[in-house]
Amino acid sequence: QVQLVESGGGLVQPGGSLRLSCAASGSALANYGIGWFRQAPGKEREGISCISPSGSSTAAADSVKGRFTIARDNAKNTVYLQLDSLNVEDTAVYYCAARWGHSCRVAPSSSAFSYWGRGTQVTVSS
Repeated sequence: QVQLVESGGGLVQPGGSLRLSCAASGSALANYGIGWFRQAPGKEREGISCISPSGSSTAAADSVKGRFTIARDNAKNTVYLQLDSLNVEDTAVYYCAARWGHSCRVAPSSSAFSYWGRGTQVTVSS
């Protein structure tokens, strides 16, 4: 079983950037596909990006394509999500989640992932 902890959230101005981290413990992250999700107040959780266990396959939702970049460092048991060109609509709690062997061919769906972190808040405001 893998435990996940997100970090790197915060307050940023529109147009700014953040890098989120998802650190794993309890099991080798290299066995898991990782998804990033977000949930804004009053809205459903949205799958925004994912990466396969080896990092060879990634996918992203249309809402973040060209702005958010996912990457992983299996030696450090960490997956990253680089957030660029942020706007106020990106304000949400961001979660990472893991699924054993998930190949990540399309933007992730919450129901496909077994293990979840507690989230990190991203607030975009001037």
